Amino acid sequence: MRLAGPLRVVVIILTAGLTWILVSILLGTQSGFSRLQQLLNNPENPPSAGWNGMYAQLRVILIQIRDSYKPRPKKYKCGLPQACPDQTFAFRITSGAANVIGPKICLEDKMLMSSVKNNVGRGLNIALVNGVNGELIDAKFFDMWAGDVTELLKFIRPLHEGTLVFVASYDDPATKMNEETRKIFSELGSSVAKDLTFRDSWVFVGAKGVQGKSPFEQHIKNSKSSNKYEGWPEALEMEGCIPQRTAEVQ
Repeated sequence: MRLAGPLRVVVIILTAGLTWILVSILLGTQSGFSRLQQLLNNPENPPSAGWNGMYAQLRVILIQIRDSYKPRPKKYKCGLPQACPDQTFAFRITSGAANVIGPKICLEDKMLMSSVKNNVGRGLNIALVNGVNGELIDAKFFDMWAGDVTELLKFIRPLHEGTLVFVASYDDPATKMNEETRKIFSELGSSVAKDLTFRDSWVFVGAKGVQGKSPFEQHIKNSKSSNKYEGWPEALEMEGCIPQRTAEVQ
């Protein structure tokens, strides 16, 4: 009975200390986790024999907390898992999902096109970017099911050398495409523009004056046997680092 008072004090102290550690960990502060590691690896004031059982239980609890704690992975520009090198632009493109969820185009942590910005729509969603400084030149969508392809041609014909072209499909990217449209996209570095068909999923980054084919392109054919959604293939997501141009876009 004499130990009831001291035991209660010890329990209160241990509970307060453990609560402080837990709160520090949940809030993401390094001090709480560092203190936890210190208690486990180099405990101060080792307990006397009479407290070994209680200390052992507390130690087990602390170990379980430590092992379950996982620091959140750091995210970089546009949510990339690692930083892009100097003289490059970080980007992430997501195509539309069926005809329900709109596409997204992110560059250097700036959302260029998205449903939230209310500047995306059915067809081809295209953002033109200055390849030297990464500044947005223009962003528009073109209905490739019921729209007029001449509007798209007016947009992509007069591109200046070095302009970056970001493309994300939504619903149907190809029905109104003609030979000239496919040729222009091919000259921008696309490998699949000539073969795009009704309701394909497509994301692409090209540039005016690019040499060879762009490494930034993904494509899924619309196929009844493999479509993820009824009538549409799955959405595409592509990310990467685009080399910065060294010559000014005229």
